[in-house]
Amino acid sequence: MHNPLPLWCDQIRAAADQGRVLSVQGQGSKAFHGETPRGEPLSTLGWEGVLSYEPSELVVTVRSGTALDELENLLASQGQCLPFEPPRFGGAPATVGGMVACGLAGPARASVGGVRDYVLGAELINGRGEVMRFGGQVMKNVAGYDVSRALAGSMGQLGLITEVSLKVLPVPPAQSSFVVRMKQAAALDQLQRWAGMPLPLNASTWAPVPAGSTDAAAEGGVSRGEPTDDGYLIVRLRGALAAVQAAIPVMQGHLSASGHSAMPLDEAQARSWWDRCRDQTDAFFTQPPSPQQALWRLSLPGTAPALALPSATLVEWHGAQRWCWAPASNALALRTLAREHGGHATLWRPSLAQPDVDSEVGVFMPLPAVQHRLQRALLAQFDPQGVFDTGRLGLDREPQE
Repeated sequence: MHNPLPLWCDQIRAAADQGRVLSVQGQGSKAFHGETPRGEPLSTLGWEGVLSYEPSELVVTVRSGTALDELENLLASQGQCLPFEPPRFGGAPATVGGMVACGLAGPARASVGGVRDYVLGAELINGRGEVMRFGGQVMKNVAGYDVSRALAGSMGQLGLITEVSLKVLPVPPAQSSFVVRMKQAAALDQLQRWAGMPLPLNASTWAPVPAGSTDAAAEGGVSRGEPTDDGYLIVRLRGALAAVQAAIPVMQGHLSASGHSAMPLDEAQARSWWDRCRDQTDAFFTQPPSPQQALWRLSLPGTAPALALPSATLVEWHGAQRWCWAPASNALALRTLAREHGGHATLWRPSLAQPDVDSEVGVFMPLPAVQHRLQRALLAQFDPQGVFDTGRLGLDREPQE
């Protein structure tokens, strides 16, 4: 395979000299995420392949243009996985570089950690056209580890990621999912009680009941209309067989004591549900209540109570992630509510009717002044000429006072 690194270095140096902006791109599976980027495309496609994989060491090193599916298939062949379940979004094949740059994780995030927790090392071309290496290829290596972790969620603004070393884990030997009909507030209370117990709780969602449905979880539909407090708590256990088997009657006993009963999901139902959550292909995410509604993501402490949001809500991560639909004009109210509860609100997808108008409210909440200054200082160290300052992180907006 032709090595494109020297060419990329030359392109970056030329852009720095000429004051041009370059926008790093893979397959574009997450192009919707973040502010609208500016700059000339710089593609990582073709720079693919697994450079090293030691199953016994639980470490894999891959080039940034490698397809995520290819990596996950390789790991699965050895009984291993990326525990944080990076979303694929069901469109263009995701790449490993995009996975790290966007830093997004799936249903198990609250229990196993996020992308940054599994990045051991990385190779990067900075805004000066210099090839830099951080971290290592073993879990004990901590030299430069924080820099490698900082790449997760950097949206390509620290430089061009060329390869990454990732910690992987064995596929849990046992798993089981069940569903129980209960109100959102009761579900959040129960999740908090379970969180303080030694249970193999891996993932959870609370989904509102669709109008006219008697079994939303089994049928795979959730409400997207008026707010409702009635819904289904879906829980997944993962771990050692003995731990999963011991946990099920304990959790069922807790539910029975509060007047609820759990229904087990078979393997096909469970896989379908968790995949739809991971890739956001469920109807809740794909069918807005109206063309004027935008999809909002609220990131909150897991202890936050049920909130009065403007539409039916889908809850993930044991309460730490809430999804709802609302016009972009509700931005201030949603962000104020999220801030009051110790979190933040992100405009995840603009409305179908007026995406350009929606973008005026900003995708991300303004950062506090100190954090904004630190972010800017970090970018200046890696990219003093602003070659990768595409604006996707929204740092051009005024910080929060």
